[in-house]
Amino acid sequence: MAVSKELLEILVCPKCKGPVELTETEDGLVCNACALKYEIRDDIPIMLIDEAIPVKK
Repeated sequence: MAVSKELLEILVCPKCKGPVELTETEDGLVCNACALKYEIRDDIPIMLIDEAIPVKK
């Protein structure tokens, strides 16, 4: 896993401040409350609301 477990424990959704989960393919972080996916590029989570990708619930 590219993103450390410690980092995953402290990251929250920048929109609602809720928890985020690593996707199954480990290519992003998903906020289920907002239905947004934040991509991980070069092992860095891109936690910008403007760059988040809507996901289907």
